[in-house]
Amino acid sequence: MAPTRPRIPGSGLAKGLAVTLRTMTRKHGTEQYPDTLPELPPRTRGVIGLFEENCTVCMLCARECPDWCIYIDSHKETVPPAAPGGRERSRNVLDRFAIDFSLCMYCGICIEVCPFDALFWSPEFEYAETDIHELTHERDKLREWMWTVPAPPALDPGAEEPKEIAAARKSVEKQAAAAQAEAARTEPEEGDA
Repeated sequence: MAPTRPRIPGSGLAKGLAVTLRTMTRKHGTEQYPDTLPELPPRTRGVIGLFEENCTVCMLCARECPDWCIYIDSHKETVPPAAPGGRERSRNVLDRFAIDFSLCMYCGICIEVCPFDALFWSPEFEYAETDIHELTHERDKLREWMWTVPAPPALDPGAEEPKEIAAARKSVEKQAAAAQAEAARTEPEEGDA
């Protein structure tokens, strides 16, 4: 066993006071919040914004929410046929979309499961209320927060092209090649006549 040094009484207190004295002489980096707004990172999770036009009332966000803090009400409407002789269709119309931020744990599951890109993270964080019952924000407030959602980051220049765009480009190139081959085939026939 290694020999231990005898402890000097009060050495721990002296070390603590030395740290305190060193930090007292340094300049602090405290920002005065209401006067100076913080510079937030680009992927800050503040509140959830609703892009109402994309919501089809599929209820996936409400069903997957572990806190059950999303409230959705809707009704069905019949839509006239698009073409004469067609049949009427029914569609869901959104009546109420509310999120109770006093229950929300900001996990982002609702945003991930939304198949129609109706929910987005907004970096807005100043939504305090004096009463906890007022933390349930309706779709009007959620729509306002949608305009503070930052644009998606640019694609990595070295990344693969999305499959949908690559497939569309291939089909256009194939059609252009077929049109050129058809034009080349019909030119000699016109010259012979």
